[in-house]
Amino acid sequence: MTKKRQVTGRRADDSPVLLIGGRLSVSFANVAGQPGKVATQALTWEELVGFLEVAQIITADRAKQLLTLTQNEPQAAEALLTRAESLGAALRRIFGAMVRRERVEAEWVRPLNAILQVTEGHDELVEAGDKWKMEFIAREGGLEWLLAAIARSGAEVLAEGTDARIRKCANPACELFFYDESRTHKRRWCSMALCGNRSKVAAFAKRHPT
Repeated sequence: MTKKRQVTGRRADDSPVLLIGGRLSVSFANVAGQPGKVATQALTWEELVGFLEVAQIITADRAKQLLTLTQNEPQAAEALLTRAESLGAALRRIFGAMVRRERVEAEWVRPLNAILQVTEGHDELVEAGDKWKMEFIAREGGLEWLLAAIARSGAEVLAEGTDARIRKCANPACELFFYDESRTHKRRWCSMALCGNRSKVAAFAKRHPT
């Protein structure tokens, strides 16, 4: 019998959530592969809520409410976190295959379709200060709608097929993906502030040994 993982409200660290993927789904696929973490490590509840807030899927007030869900409704938090992990793993498999120009297996797509099926709703324009933004309004009141925009973004990238400019960081030690929207379409690094600068420093040291 598989032991059920206990969802806790404790933060593993204070590292920020980085949205460097260029597309919502690509950034989400990177959540478990951020610096200092490998893709096989489990997504934490705090990381999931933090991502949803930074990606503006939820407000700061809603994020505070969700962080207490591990104490108030632990089973609901566990169910959503499990579904989010399944979605993240599927996205990493899909994007990895697209980068390698390999076939995307139907079983990898099922977690995306599963979320899209239970998150029927519509887009709606809502006021955000002095601006307007598109927001997804779910038909049902469950928590799965929180992942709807991510699943839809992943579906859109996959539907682009060979035209999708999905890339993997040129740093062999980096596991992060990005969507290349650069003017020349020759972007190499997940972020110049991360792997790009490290590569420059390493190249400089190689050219100018002390």
